[in-house]
Amino acid sequence: MSYNEKKVTIDMGEGIAPIELSTGKLAKQADGSVVLKQGDTMLLATVVSSKEAKAGVDFLPLSVDYQEKYAATGRIPGGFLRRESKLSDYEVLICRLIDRALRPLFPETYHADTQVMVSLISADKDITPDSLAGLAASAAIAVSDIPFDGPISEVRVAKIDDKLVVNPKYSDLERATLEFIVAGSAKDIVMVEGEAKEISEAEMVEAIAVAHEAIKKQVAAQVELAKLVGAETKREFNHEPSNETLRAEIFSATYDKVYEVAKSGSTKHERTEKFAEIGQECFAAYGEEIDEETKFLLKKYYHDVQYDAVRNLVLDEGIRLDGRDVRTVRPIWSEVDYLPAAHGSAVFTRGETQSLTSVTLGAKDDEQMIDGAFIHGYNKFILHYNFPGFSTGEVRPNRGPGRREVGHGNLALRSLKQVLPADAENPYTIRVVSDILESNGSSSMATVCAGTLALMDAGVKLSAPVSGIAMGLITDEKSGKYAILSDILGDEDHLGDMDFKVTGTEKGIVGCQMDLKINGLKWEVLTQALEQAKEARLHILGEMKKTIEAPREDFKPHAPRIISLTIDKEFIGAVIGPGGKIIQEMQRETGATISIEEVDGKGIVQVFADNKEAIDAAVGRIKIIVTKPEIGEIYEGKVKTIMPFGAFVEIMPGKDGLLHISEIDWKRLETMDGIFNEGDQVTVKLLDIDKQGKLKLSRKALLPRPPKEDRPKEDKPRNDKPRQDRPKAEDKPEANAPAADAPQA
Repeated sequence: MSYNEKKVTIDMGEGIAPIELSTGKLAKQADGSVVLKQGDTMLLATVVSSKEAKAGVDFLPLSVDYQEKYAATGRIPGGFLRRESKLSDYEVLICRLIDRALRPLFPETYHADTQVMVSLISADKDITPDSLAGLAASAAIAVSDIPFDGPISEVRVAKIDDKLVVNPKYSDLERATLEFIVAGSAKDIVMVEGEAKEISEAEMVEAIAVAHEAIKKQVAAQVELAKLVGAETKREFNHEPSNETLRAEIFSATYDKVYEVAKSGSTKHERTEKFAEIGQECFAAYGEEIDEETKFLLKKYYHDVQYDAVRNLVLDEGIRLDGRDVRTVRPIWSEVDYLPAAHGSAVFTRGETQSLTSVTLGAKDDEQMIDGAFIHGYNKFILHYNFPGFSTGEVRPNRGPGRREVGHGNLALRSLKQVLPADAENPYTIRVVSDILESNGSSSMATVCAGTLALMDAGVKLSAPVSGIAMGLITDEKSGKYAILSDILGDEDHLGDMDFKVTGTEKGIVGCQMDLKINGLKWEVLTQALEQAKEARLHILGEMKKTIEAPREDFKPHAPRIISLTIDKEFIGAVIGPGGKIIQEMQRETGATISIEEVDGKGIVQVFADNKEAIDAAVGRIKIIVTKPEIGEIYEGKVKTIMPFGAFVEIMPGKDGLLHISEIDWKRLETMDGIFNEGDQVTVKLLDIDKQGKLKLSRKALLPRPPKEDRPKEDKPRNDKPRQDRPKAEDKPEANAPAADAPQA
């Protein structure tokens, strides 16, 4: 054996498969590699970091990629290439979960290019890989020599049947009333993201505490694995030059000026310009011939001055950059029905952050197809978040949605999804699009608020309106001071220690996303932040209700309508027709969109159109197809086929019956010649349906019965024959005609 494999096992409790971490067998040329295995699920995590940092880099260039191999679930990728390519939104969201958990734990002065890659190489359909990816990534770093203040781990905690469960089965998540992914180290929580069904703040804190206990066990296992491979010693690095004399000079020359600008309560652009002027004035004193290292340090130390001044202003005086105190929410105005042609629309503006959001109602054919290795199916609620450069006054090429847009949109989607009507009550596919027109903090929460208003404007029956708030935190470890900030600005997000977004209704929390940049968030601080968020959230709801209090009673006049029909399973094929001929013809001729699927042994038909005439026409044709003939009813039929013994008449699409020659008229007909032509309309009555479903029709039954003396007389020889000598039934010419037993045309 040419490898030296080391393993540790994590006991996950009774009834849950243990987690195995192993290293030394695969991907040995990476700085660190680990295979995580639980049940049939296997993740391969690798990490590589450059030995030196690039010149002028003052941040950690960390890239995280998570990809699911289709072979892991025994599937072949769709599309023309039939191979894994661009990451799906689902994979991007897992990349973000890993990144946000790892990034705060790297040393602040470590700036080498670092790449973490996690691949799903085998999948168990009931074990969710996203709750294991962070553990695998951290374990790969733990067995490397890369500097890291971890390990960390991530787990999913869910409340199922009123019990908190860590990493529940995928099949059980449908019953969950709360579901969070929680990441942390042995001491601290660093990231939380999830959704819930209007839970209390206390329930959320309890769930995070349960998750942290599981995280501690997984962190301990990584420490043990690192010892087994001798990875306790990390590489030395010096990625950030320093000059304490220069630092002191910059601080002395600029701090008081920066503090005064921060205290002035100016707007974002005014403040940015004034900060830039102070910096340029200070840098000019050092001349234009300074070396690159000094330029780098000037920018870094001036940034440190802004960092200290803004934070000290809040901690010492309780004043924020725009002049607010720590609890005040910026002014809000909103408007609905702003876009006259949209099915629903809203503008929501809070301070210098603005979202223009639209709602579009679509048919079943508009559902989003999810074609991933682990999760595939259809999604009928779609939310897209767009963040163009002009929203912050920047020139930036439009390259389509990035990971930030995907993540912010997902948080809003998970929040609004909790208050949508059930599928049985909502036949529509719903697409919400939030275009951020201005941004200075918490545009994702503006999306939640604008999305709620636009959905209510569209007439979607939300169970309750939802609002969102972004909370911040500034702390001083030396003095123990801290300040929790409601409705943070962009600068407060950048310069603060926490970005904690909370969404909810008047009853409780429906979504959250928390990222910490410091160690040691105390539980009492978290509890206080949640209570302060509730206060702000309810204030915003009150402002939103001034614009629209509840969903409109009906959809807009130009909005499409959907009619749902339930038909017997046996008629599904008749509605579709051979090769889809019938349903395509109905759509072409009526202008409606028609979809049909089998659910629980029934056919569910949806007819979608933006005008009543099209819907009525399509529904009428479908009802004709699926209506069962009733004995005794009268029908307008069409002659389809003429036979010597009668005619086959179509009384409904696809339903033919035999009109026997003896049932055409009261007088005796010797032949069918000249009686009907194919295509003739004829009114008939349904006399009987035999056991084989064959229809017996009569035209004679609808004609007046002639007087007895006018009835045709039969030939005398037939009447005079003794009964025993009369021809048997099978000898009669008419016996060859199957009458009601004849096969249908």
